[in-house]
Amino acid sequence: MFAKQKLKSAGVSTLNSMKMSIPVLLGVLLLISLITHVVPKKAFSSLFSGNLVLDVLIGSIIGSISAGNPLTSYVIGGELLKQGISLAAVTAFILGWVTVGAVQIPAEGLMLGKKFAFVRNGVSFLMSLAIAVLTVVTLGEL
Repeated sequence: MFAKQKLKSAGVSTLNSMKMSIPVLLGVLLLISLITHVVPKKAFSSLFSGNLVLDVLIGSIIGSISAGNPLTSYVIGGELLKQGISLAAVTAFILGWVTVGAVQIPAEGLMLGKKFAFVRNGVSFLMSLAIAVLTVVTLGEL
């Protein structure tokens, strides 16, 4: 009996989460479609040079500054791949987007301590660089 109640509660919670995610995802999709039509493809190409190290660094920096949730980063990452951006840059972007959160450092520092906030974000940034390179090397996409 108790398991049925837990299952029902989990199902209701999941549905509520999905209801809340749909408007955000729809907004991101609309914004991406607007950006892909307004911003010329050359703008993305000029930002990312094709140099593995530079692309990973730029992708991680952009992702770190524009932190968000994983669901939207996957959609944005897919669109960047369609625009011809390298897998390394997109992987670094997604990792930076999800793990770093430079804009949230003041709040994180207030809640958990400044030293912790800076160390966690610094380590996350460095790991986003390393993991992006290792992902591309592992997949043989160099």
